[in-house]
Amino acid sequence: MFKIDLKKYAAGLMLLGLVTSCKDDFLDRPPLSQITDIQYYKTTDQVLMATAPLYSGVWFGYNDKAAVGIGDGRGGTFFSPSYEMEHVRLASTATQESVNGAWQSFFNIVGQSNAVINNVNKYASDAVPGNIKQHAIGEARFFRGLAYSYLVQTWGAVPLLEDNTKAFTDTSLAPNTVESIWEFIIRDIRYASKVLPAVPVQKSRLTKYSAQAMLSRMFLTRAGVGANGTRRQSDLDSAAYYSKSVMDANYYKLLPSYEDLYLTKNNGNEETVAALQWVYNGGNTYWGAQNTQQAYMAFSSSITGFGDGWGGDHGATMDILKTYEEGDKRRKATYMFPGDTYSYITEEVNDPNKPGAKIKRPLQVTTDNNGADTYKTRANIKKYVVGRPEDNDGRVVQMGTEIQTYLMRYAEVLLVYAEAILGNSASTSDASALQAFNEVRVRAGVPAKTSITWEDIYKERRTELAMEGQSWYDITRLHYYNPNLALQKLSQQDRGTYRITPNAKVNATSWTIESVTPQFYSVTESSFYVPLPAAELSRAPNLRKTPVPYQFE
Repeated sequence: MFKIDLKKYAAGLMLLGLVTSCKDDFLDRPPLSQITDIQYYKTTDQVLMATAPLYSGVWFGYNDKAAVGIGDGRGGTFFSPSYEMEHVRLASTATQESVNGAWQSFFNIVGQSNAVINNVNKYASDAVPGNIKQHAIGEARFFRGLAYSYLVQTWGAVPLLEDNTKAFTDTSLAPNTVESIWEFIIRDIRYASKVLPAVPVQKSRLTKYSAQAMLSRMFLTRAGVGANGTRRQSDLDSAAYYSKSVMDANYYKLLPSYEDLYLTKNNGNEETVAALQWVYNGGNTYWGAQNTQQAYMAFSSSITGFGDGWGGDHGATMDILKTYEEGDKRRKATYMFPGDTYSYITEEVNDPNKPGAKIKRPLQVTTDNNGADTYKTRANIKKYVVGRPEDNDGRVVQMGTEIQTYLMRYAEVLLVYAEAILGNSASTSDASALQAFNEVRVRAGVPAKTSITWEDIYKERRTELAMEGQSWYDITRLHYYNPNLALQKLSQQDRGTYRITPNAKVNATSWTIESVTPQFYSVTESSFYVPLPAAELSRAPNLRKTPVPYQFE
């Protein structure tokens, strides 16, 4: 993993204008730069440092809460009666903190990417090798395209910005059509695939395979845009082509153990296609350089070592729990059941032999009241919960860990390939599609299949990518070409309360899961997308304009 020197990182943030751009008025005028650009971009190190924030701080407003709230809460893989509950209930509001945070974060990424492209083209010294200049622009266009993929799938039509001097308050500016946005996304990431190297310039930096893999996701999604029940074969073919290209390169591999993907020591592992990189104590220098997921998701401070760990009432939905097959190893790595043990996470508990004293031991998830034959009312969140400082070489603080956030893993590439080969068919027994699909299943400890349907792939994606912020975007992908089925899927997800009773207090091997109060929510076609942030609409009412096609050069 490339390590971010915090002093250089802060300089890079100032160079890109991020320190000031986090203000509420960012979208009034995205930044160009805040220090003298002509004095920067003189060395390879400076150019690479200018793109380093694109892997971290600019994503913070999304990663902090919205990735779980929108990505998993709306998608039906996360439940809480108190945290991001508007998303959980499919009733997101225009004034919600995470709605505004995600919007600002994505446009921060766009603004900072534009700044990199502009500044490298304008100020980079002749002493900087041409491949490094191209590399920086390739990274910027990759992240800009990725940010727009989240924007268009969350809000629909939004303005495309390549020039940071344009402001949303410019009355000539209007949202661009969804079709235009997807063309823009494809162009950006395809450019990255052509200029990024096969071998990363630093560990965990993007490569051409990162871009090809992401292209496969984008083509799979775009295949349904503007379609009516049948996805475009040309885009499905492109999704298959790019995912197969990545598979044939043998650059990535599935980790043997799914659970190992979510250990800090395995950051930058061989399954990582693209990921956000964090600095555990980054908040001491720049708030937003650290990963805060553990603070919100861990069920208790007893497993974080600090005053955070606010996720006691957070957990899986009944719907996702019903999706797991018996023996699926991914469940334990994603959600904690009573009776589960985690040897690599330490918990601090009361000493049964010394009243008032504490002891530390490997985590044993107990029932709600620790009685015999009792139950737990949550399958608490495990993914991205990494434990105390002593479990991570000291690299954990209050509201800060270094666990990378996956933007894409190789497992998804395999599933994209399988779905692209399936295409519009009811089922497929294609040998290459089955091989890719079953690689993911076999690693999870569930039986291989001899034929697969769209429903098989949909369920596999839900269990494989749960709590990685992807569940909602799988629904929007479906909604593009089959909106009725997408709305039906949402309306049939049980997001109510349940009980989990283990067969043993420790090292349980089976559980009884009973629904207590089933709860179903639904959205209509008119309310499917997240509402535009109220604060942005008040400053830029032109966001309500009828979308127009983008004028490509």
